[in-house]
Amino acid sequence: MKKFAPALLASLIFSACAPSTPQTRIQRSPEKFAALSQSEQSLVQRGQLARGMSADAVLLAWGAPDRRYEGFRNALPTERWDYLADRPIYTHSSFGYYGYGSRAYSHFGMALEPDVIFVPYQYASVWFIKGRVDAWERGR
Repeated sequence: MKKFAPALLASLIFSACAPSTPQTRIQRSPEKFAALSQSEQSLVQRGQLARGMSADAVLLAWGAPDRRYEGFRNALPTERWDYLADRPIYTHSSFGYYGYGSRAYSHFGMALEPDVIFVPYQYASVWFIKGRVDAWERGR
């Protein structure tokens, strides 16, 4: 048992780091995938979106959003999903604060080599009207 526990812990850690792809999300929710139309299934398998897709199809294609916003436009309820990614920022700061945009990060200690910090940025958004995709955009 003592040899089994570290191996189990290591496998759990590595599996948590595995990237989420449309195929892994489909495997985790086969009932959601089966409920989609043929055209939505085809798009989801390729990780693509189209106008009129359901929220479940977007979840399978792109995964869960990092932020959700609710709104109201033209007398209709709307929702926007934002997806974030991290951008590396290289700095040579030794002591104190350094910043990027409106964010400031503290760093104390001697920097003998360049520091790399990862700053989140919005790389994609999906707009829904009445629970269906109205528009989307993604950075290249």
